[in-house]
Amino acid sequence: MNVVTFGTFDIPHVGHIKILNRAKALGDRLIVGVSSDELNFAKKGRSPIYTQEERMFMINSIKGVNEVFLEESLELKREYLIKHQADILVMGDDWKGKFDEFSDICQVVYLPRTPSISTTSVIEIVKTNHAMQEELTSGINSTGD
Repeated sequence: MNVVTFGTFDIPHVGHIKILNRAKALGDRLIVGVSSDELNFAKKGRSPIYTQEERMFMINSIKGVNEVFLEESLELKREYLIKHQADILVMGDDWKGKFDEFSDICQVVYLPRTPSISTTSVIEIVKTNHAMQEELTSGINSTGD
């Protein structure tokens, strides 16, 4: 059985690994569509940290992932599912109901996300830590005059 999932996977984290592992457990082959840089910008209004090539390389390096392809358009999801002979489409439960239209060509499964972790939260933690480091460094470098 072919399991297909989609995502941006910018700054891969434990939540990504867990959902990919759970998706893989549903079938024999795990095929992952990684959002293109342009699609990510259109969806989120910002460019990803890593390029589409880097993100595809990282996801393809994860144990259990059998194939990675570039998702260039949300409107082509049906075509991607047909092309990759999807038996199951897996998405995070934050998308619940949004992909039910594909239930005519494959089973649609929404898996729970890992609580309290997302790429956005990781980026915010890095920003906060960077700001704190700059504040500490400026305090050390000031002469106190």
